[in-house]
Amino acid sequence: MESAIFDPDSDYAIGVDIGGTKMNAGVVSSCGDVLHTVSLATMAGQVNTADRVIQTIQKLLSEVEAVNPDMRYKGIGVGSAGQIDWSAGQVRSASELLPGYAGTPLKALLQAQFQMPVTVDNDVNVLALTEKHLGAGKGVKHFLCVALGTGVGGAVVVDGHLVHGCWGAGGELGHLSVDWKGAPCLCGGKGCLEQYASGTNIARRMTERLAAAGMAPVSIDSREVFSRWQSGDRMAAEVMKETIAALGSAMASLVHIFNPELIIIGGGVAEAGDEFLEGIRKEIAARTMPSMHDGVRIEKAYRGNWSGMIGAALQVWEYAR
Repeated sequence: MESAIFDPDSDYAIGVDIGGTKMNAGVVSSCGDVLHTVSLATMAGQVNTADRVIQTIQKLLSEVEAVNPDMRYKGIGVGSAGQIDWSAGQVRSASELLPGYAGTPLKALLQAQFQMPVTVDNDVNVLALTEKHLGAGKGVKHFLCVALGTGVGGAVVVDGHLVHGCWGAGGELGHLSVDWKGAPCLCGGKGCLEQYASGTNIARRMTERLAAAGMAPVSIDSREVFSRWQSGDRMAAEVMKETIAALGSAMASLVHIFNPELIIIGGGVAEAGDEFLEGIRKEIAARTMPSMHDGVRIEKAYRGNWSGMIGAALQVWEYAR
């Protein structure tokens, strides 16, 4: 039985962005316009994450119905933290930020609850759809997205299509090793890009340097490292030089593999400023063969609180049968 609010010809879909701390849901048009949004705390560890997703969508639907009882939806698109088995719409792996989330058959649960088509993908893949339709990737057929946040996520677009790999984890760019003898990573590898370029690990490396210099331990985050770097702090400059070198090394390898026109850098770390972006551009240029570097642009991601939610909704048209 199909839902009374489902219409395959509707120009509106529901987009849901699932993060470790909050969930954003909204009604989004096929061209990315946002009509209505709601946000709820994820309450990870206190509330079952799938139940919380259902609550978030129900809150959105009831608020929209109150002002527009005739609203119909083409489907639901979800962008989620964790690794997603794309065809099954199931959470294959998730970090401790979302305890008990791994294994959740999100697509099946939401289709049963709301009686309309559901597409579920990784949060960085849906951000790449926002870039493709609204951001720096508009009109670009070959590009990469790198999201520098708590971890390092990635997405690869080849000939206008997202690369999902055999089950959906294609584009795990944060686990490209930039130092084969480097620090152990949670993934089991060594010297992964994430160990050098995530906000968490930028803060960790700065804290370790301060401790080694005999300075009293302080609570420091990546924003504080950026601030100290911009103020001329020597230790912060060393950390950021290492971060930029790791990013340049990884991205040069990716340029050699994918021959993209564009690399889009997003996430909180990308807010480190123009000097950071310029440093990455120079590092990539120094490490890439000139013929392949020629014409590659490095741009900042489309900014907006709703980017993930918009990209999640755009899946409904992107993969329409």
